[in-house]
Amino acid sequence: MKLGKGRNELLYLSLVIVGTLIISAAFNLFFIPHQILSSGLSGIAILLGLITPFETGLINFVLNLPLLIIGIFKLGKRFIVYTIISVVVMTFSLYVIPVVAISSEPILSSIFGGVLAGLGGGLIFRASGSSGGFDIIAVLLTKKRDFPLGSILSALNAVVVIFSGFIFGWDAALHTLVGIYAAGKMVDMIHTKHIKLTLMIVTQKGDEIKEKMLTNLYRGITIWDGEGAYTGEKKKILMIVITRYQLTDVKLLINEIDPHSFVNITQTQEVMGAFDRS
Repeated sequence: MKLGKGRNELLYLSLVIVGTLIISAAFNLFFIPHQILSSGLSGIAILLGLITPFETGLINFVLNLPLLIIGIFKLGKRFIVYTIISVVVMTFSLYVIPVVAISSEPILSSIFGGVLAGLGGGLIFRASGSSGGFDIIAVLLTKKRDFPLGSILSALNAVVVIFSGFIFGWDAALHTLVGIYAAGKMVDMIHTKHIKLTLMIVTQKGDEIKEKMLTNLYRGITIWDGEGAYTGEKKKILMIVITRYQLTDVKLLINEIDPHSFVNITQTQEVMGAFDRS
């Protein structure tokens, strides 16, 4: 069981690192050569890197420090650890990857750069991490309200577009807007936090799983007694509705307590009533 958990952690860590490298490639190969800004604090870091003698990677790291400190107290351990790893990897990868324009067309660079940045960000979110910056703010907001994460990120990035327009011209601002939009849509396609899932868990360790979930999830659980038709064994049946974003953590939690439990996972069309806790 520990070996399986270690493999999962290695997989998630790999997703964080690969996703961060993809984002860095999008910055240096598509955005920066055409003065296109990315979303969030990384966009501000690109802006300052273009108009000051300081490197974009170093600026990105400094800007993220306050939010990382907030995240330590407000967000889960895995999330903030993976976020710190992502910020550190991005700091170094922006130094290593050369700033070279893959395309001479700014509009193509904004589209493909946005798709790549969204792909990398979505992979990081799937591993229960983030690339820092406004991502931390967005995740804090989605813990309170049920919104698509990519849409929240797009809303937070209006200030980046305005800065781009005043400093580099409104053509650059429009290219930045296209890149941010493409990245946001890609994040939603991969991350899908706003998608709801219903889990039916049949287990002999219902009380242990219930306590673990109530401790780690802000979600209600309905429990009733069950009996195996073939074996006649008494079991507990737990029903819980979660977001797609929480599935990774829930599966790890269930496997940790009862790897032999039966779990049926279905996508939920709509939720009414008290979704957060019942």
